[in-house]
Amino acid sequence: QVQLVESGGGLVQAGGSLRLSCAASGRTFSNYIMGWFRQTPSKRVFVAAITWSGGNTYYADSIEGRFTISRDNAKNTMYLQMNSLKPEDTAVYYCAVRGLIYNNYANPDVYDYWGQGTQVTVSS
Repeated sequence: QVQLVESGGGLVQAGGSLRLSCAASGRTFSNYIMGWFRQTPSKRVFVAAITWSGGNTYYADSIEGRFTISRDNAKNTMYLQMNSLKPEDTAVYYCAVRGLIYNNYANPDVYDYWGQGTQVTVSS
């Protein structure tokens, strides 16, 4: 059974940093793509960043240059280093995984497994 557990969220002032972690278990994820999504207070879910096992990454325009996604395949763990945080980054952050694809990867509906989410709140 696949399980994804996020950690690292919290309250931070604007300009600060947080590092999120997503520990995956239940299978080997080397042939999966892993991603971070965020659910805003309006309840909409947006992609933040995606990582492929070979090292390729994708970032939403709103976070590129401030956030860095990475993964450790040996540990089945994914990270999101968030710097220069802004109040508009406030959201529940979820990690998600699915089998390898190279298109439509920003669509949350195509992901099979999700974590429980971790709250990130950025105060102004």
